[in-house]
Amino acid sequence: MTTDSKVERDPKVERKRVSIGDRWRALPKWQRWLGFAAFVAFLYYLPLLGIPGLTWLRTDYIANGNNWAGVLFTCAVYVLIALGLNVVIGLAGLLDLGYVGFYAVGAYSVALFGSRQSPVVQAIQDKFGLSQEWAMLWAVCIIIALVLAMISGVLLGWPTLRLRGDYLAIVTLGFGEIIQRVVRNSVSWSGGPAGIAAIPGPEGAPSADNKVFGLLDAKPWYWLALSVVLLIVFLVRRLENSRVGRAWLAVREDEDAAAVMGVYPFKFKLWAFAIGAALGGLSGLLFASRAGFIEPNQFNAQLSILFVAMVVVGGAGNMAGVAVGAFLLAYLPERFRDFAEWRFLVFGLALVIVMLIRPQGLFPSRRRARELQDRREEVPAGV
Repeated sequence: MTTDSKVERDPKVERKRVSIGDRWRALPKWQRWLGFAAFVAFLYYLPLLGIPGLTWLRTDYIANGNNWAGVLFTCAVYVLIALGLNVVIGLAGLLDLGYVGFYAVGAYSVALFGSRQSPVVQAIQDKFGLSQEWAMLWAVCIIIALVLAMISGVLLGWPTLRLRGDYLAIVTLGFGEIIQRVVRNSVSWSGGPAGIAAIPGPEGAPSADNKVFGLLDAKPWYWLALSVVLLIVFLVRRLENSRVGRAWLAVREDEDAAAVMGVYPFKFKLWAFAIGAALGGLSGLLFASRAGFIEPNQFNAQLSILFVAMVVVGGAGNMAGVAVGAFLLAYLPERFRDFAEWRFLVFGLALVIVMLIRPQGLFPSRRRARELQDRREEVPAGV
């Protein structure tokens, strides 16, 4: 068999290899828009559905207020986290093991500047003589959380992004631990181990007067988080197809070659860190506003590893893939809640099986799939 014969493909095999994504892209534009609109409508209607195999949860777990809609809200927040981390890992190729630090920055931003019980709010009120109503402006807290998260991303990336590979991963892992230790030990302004309560949402602090965004009914919170996710998907998709997105892909493939071609790697890696940090801060804000209370133990290194697993399992570089990975990794622990102490063993075994069967992820990006296919078809030197 000659080398040229290896390149020849059987037409029947080629037809079988057409993926669902390729068939979707081959549809007329109006059909794709119609299908996407139907899918979005299904997502908004999902908390009202009793789907066998999905809504099966323990009765006492539902009675405690953490119902199907609450699980969906957690899934939506995790999808938002995965979208932000995908910018860093999937597009720019930077391994960030301390993403939980940005998540904590967003959560503590709305807590420190929005809660009437916050030491920061009380100090500002005493110094400037302001009424406590200014602390209830949730929209202002969103801006503060985004700005502080982006600043923390820049402060972390500026001295560390010249590192590569494992060295960068170790530094970012340390950043996540530093954030947790700081908020735990700074009792004077963060509340320390006791945490901060009365964190506001769109209707202010949690109370019985909240008609929409209360503590018991999680459906409005899910719809809010889903709307934010859809907005972020649109913005990140536009960014991915822009000059910045193409520069990220070039840096991910070969940083030295990208620099030779006129792409400044450090600048674009810093952009990726800042944008990813902002999305992590936004997800932390949604989590803290829904919970109404946060404390340092909620932001541990185990959670940061889980965030990375969402991107890897789903398929780094593909937003649809990381969204599916985030949904599965948020939902499966709740699905296995009846197994009590065994549920994390079952959950871990499921992850191992997935990575053995699909090491490239469940839904890898087309570029990533082609890279793995080319590597498998490479003939070793000297053979």
